[in-house]
Amino acid sequence: MRRLGSTGSSTTTGTAGRQRGSGVPGRGRRLAGALATGALALPAALGAAGCGGPADAATSSDITVMTWAPSGTGGADRPGMTALAEAIGRQVNASGGVAGRRLRVLTCNEHDTSAGADACTQQAVREGAVAVVGSYSQYGAAILPTLESHGIPYIGGYGLSSAEFQSPDSYPVNGGTPALLAGSGRQLLTEGCRSVSVVRPDTQAGDVMFTYLSRALTPAGITPVDIPAPEQSTDYGTVAERAVGDDRSGHCVTVALAAVPTQNFLDAYRQQRHRRTRLSSVIGSFQQSVVDATGGAGGPLGSAYAASWYPAESSRVWDPLRRTAAAYGSGDSGIDASDPGVQTTWVAYQVFLETVRRLGPQVGARALGTALSTQAPVATGGATPPLAWRLTDMLASMDTPRLVNTAVTFQAVRDGQFTDQRHGFVDVGWVLTGSGRAGGS
Repeated sequence: MRRLGSTGSSTTTGTAGRQRGSGVPGRGRRLAGALATGALALPAALGAAGCGGPADAATSSDITVMTWAPSGTGGADRPGMTALAEAIGRQVNASGGVAGRRLRVLTCNEHDTSAGADACTQQAVREGAVAVVGSYSQYGAAILPTLESHGIPYIGGYGLSSAEFQSPDSYPVNGGTPALLAGSGRQLLTEGCRSVSVVRPDTQAGDVMFTYLSRALTPAGITPVDIPAPEQSTDYGTVAERAVGDDRSGHCVTVALAAVPTQNFLDAYRQQRHRRTRLSSVIGSFQQSVVDATGGAGGPLGSAYAASWYPAESSRVWDPLRRTAAAYGSGDSGIDASDPGVQTTWVAYQVFLETVRRLGPQVGARALGTALSTQAPVATGGATPPLAWRLTDMLASMDTPRLVNTAVTFQAVRDGQFTDQRHGFVDVGWVLTGSGRAGGS
C-alpha cells in the first residue's frame, strides 16, 4: 500500500481559468540545513511539470491555498481530490468567503513524480499560499522541507510518507498506513480469525506494514504468515495459493498492496478453491468502485472486511460533502464520496476553514501554523474524532510524532456495499506505540 491513488491540475477557485502546476519543499524548524538546493531545482521542475501563472491575479484580500494530487498517471490518479478542493472554494466564496475574505484555491497536477511534486510546491510558495490542504503525494520527504522554509502548513496529506508524520509543519488528519494496518489486525481478531496470511509489498515499507499488523495480533497469540509480493507483477497466482493455504476454518487473508496490485491479486484469489478463507484489506487498497468492478455481492469482495480512517461512504457524515459536490462540482468532476482521498480533502478543509474563522481576517502561513499547533480540537462533523496538534495531542512515538488521530473504523461489504461494521471509532494507538495494551479495542 505504498500508493493508494491520485490526480491534479492547477486552478483558481472563483474563476473559470485553469492552469498547470509546479512545486518543491519548505519551512525550517528541524530541517533548515537541507533547504538550500530548492531554488536551484526550480527551472528543471518547471520544465517537467509545466507550470503557469494563476488563471486570475490574486488580490491583497484573498486567502490563497493549494491542493495537489496526481492526474493522468494511471493507478495513482486521484482527480476527485483537486476537484473537491475547487468545489469547496466555490461554495465558500458563494457564501461570502471565510473570515470576510475570498478563498483562492489553486490545484496542481503532481504527476506522481518527484519533479511534479517539486513544481507544485514551488508554485504554492510563489503564489503566496498560506497552506497546502488535503493533498496527495508520496514525495513528502522532498516537498516538506521547502514548505517548512516558508512556514507553510501541510494540512491533511494522505499519509503516504513518514515525513508527513515527522515534519513540524505537517498536520495529518488520519493515521496513515500504520493505523490502517493496526486496525486491520484488530478487525481480524473481532471476526474470529485464528490464522492470518498477510500479503504485502516486498519492500522496506512492506516490512513496516507487516510489523504493525503483526503487533496488533500479538495479544491473541497469532503469528501471521508473511507473504511479500512483487508490486509490479501481474501474476499473483502463487501468492494467492500461499495466502489461502489449506483453507482451514478461521483462516483469514489480509491484503496490504496498492490499488492496482490488489486488483491483480483478486483476479488470482478468486481462481483459488476456497470456502472457509475470509478476505480483508484496507480502504485505499480497495474501495466501493473495486467491489462494483469485481462482481459486487457475488465477487471476491462480496463479504470482505476493511479497516478505514473514516466512516463508510453510506454514512450521513458525508452528506455535506455530497451536497458540495453536487452544487459546486463542475460537470463530471470525478468527486467520489467513497474515495478516501476525497474524504481526506474534505476533512482537511474543515480543519483549515475552522482555524481561519478562529484566527479572523489577519491570517498568514506562520500565524496559521501557530494556531494549528496551539488551538483547541477542531470538530470535523463526525468524519474523525476532534483533531488538535498540541504537544499533549502527539503520539508518543519517535517514528510518527505528528500523528494525532489513532482512530480507525471497521467496515464490511454487505449486499455489495461497504457499511460500517460497528458504530464509532476504534483507537489503535497502543499498537502504534508498541505499548502492548489493547485499550479501546
